[in-house]
Amino acid sequence: MPTDEAIERARRDEERGKSPSTQAGEFVREEIHHVREGVHGVRSVKQAIAIGLSKARRAGVELPPPKKGKASDEVRRQAGRDLAKAGFRGNRSRKRSRATLEALRKESYRTASRSELSSQARASSRKRGPAERRRASMKAVRTKGPQGLRRAARKAARTRRRTS
Repeated sequence: MPTDEAIERARRDEERGKSPSTQAGEFVREEIHHVREGVHGVRSVKQAIAIGLSKARRAGVELPPPKKGKASDEVRRQAGRDLAKAGFRGNRSRKRSRATLEALRKESYRTASRSELSSQARASSRKRGPAERRRASMKAVRTKGPQGLRRAARKAARTRRRTS
């Protein structure tokens, strides 16, 4: 169950006109924090992201399932089921919930480290290709606003100083 804060942050993003993937990012962020705090572990960063996206869809974020060819049919079907469950609060099986949590508790907690997240982001970025990466960065420049651009420039300067 996502926390009220994650739902609230996602709603705020929606009111500001941000994309469904940005809204879903709040749930993914919460999931990463769960692993870091020791609520449960995950086998990989991808699993933490998948859990977060599933929670987002069930909480009502209109995040469409991945397109054909981008993910397996099983993943696409599950995403569709999650979307259909949005707003539905039926009887949850206590046994199933507990079994899922117990299974996750046995997994590693190190998978949400900065280095693991970083390598996942780099791998994902490499898949996109240079043109799409450029489009994403140009969009970021447009949507950041003056304050965001200043912050990004300062961060870039700090990174350059550290690596040179």
